[in-house]
Amino acid sequence: MTLARSPDVRCVGAPGAMLVIISGPSGVGKDTILRALKESHPDGKRHFVVTYKTRERRPQELDGIDYHFVSEERFQRLREQGAFLEATPVHDHWAGTPADQVVEALESGRDAILKIDVHGAEKVRAQVPQALLIFVAPPSLEELVGRLVGRGTETPEQVERRRRDAAEELGHQADYDYVVVNETGRPDRTAREINEIIEAEHRSHPDRTITF
Repeated sequence: MTLARSPDVRCVGAPGAMLVIISGPSGVGKDTILRALKESHPDGKRHFVVTYKTRERRPQELDGIDYHFVSEERFQRLREQGAFLEATPVHDHWAGTPADQVVEALESGRDAILKIDVHGAEKVRAQVPQALLIFVAPPSLEELVGRLVGRGTETPEQVERRRRDAAEELGHQADYDYVVVNETGRPDRTAREINEIIEAEHRSHPDRTITF
């Protein structure tokens, strides 16, 4: 992990390359959807940005693939060095988007795909108005809570906090360009819908240039 670039360095992306932000509440299925998107586009035209987290790695997660897991001390050093495009506290830990990955992808003509929470998305949109924002919503809040309970990785208190946070996050849907509902057991269909949105945006704005 190099983190050689800072968000203070001006980025002028190649024409057509997009910055795509995918957000949604915890438990909505973002990781599964992203895996489906990666599998359907192995050609390197998209770079799926690996964000930094200070929380503990879950059993099914791979360091450097799903996230870069670092100590809070290391995270804060990187933050002070200006290594992140955005850094946001999430559920008692920190998450950060590495600027170097975003800049390198856009300048090389590839789409940069970010999976970040709604508050991180707000920060990026403020810096990059041309970013494309896609919100992944559950069929209902009740179904989302059922998914959180079913995955068995949180205590009842943590589930309740995530339920409250999810209710707040769902109120931000109007801030996004597109909202996609991830029906239970249908992540591949959700991934196809997101892919269609990205391809349609490319057709509509072939010369879009991302700058920040």
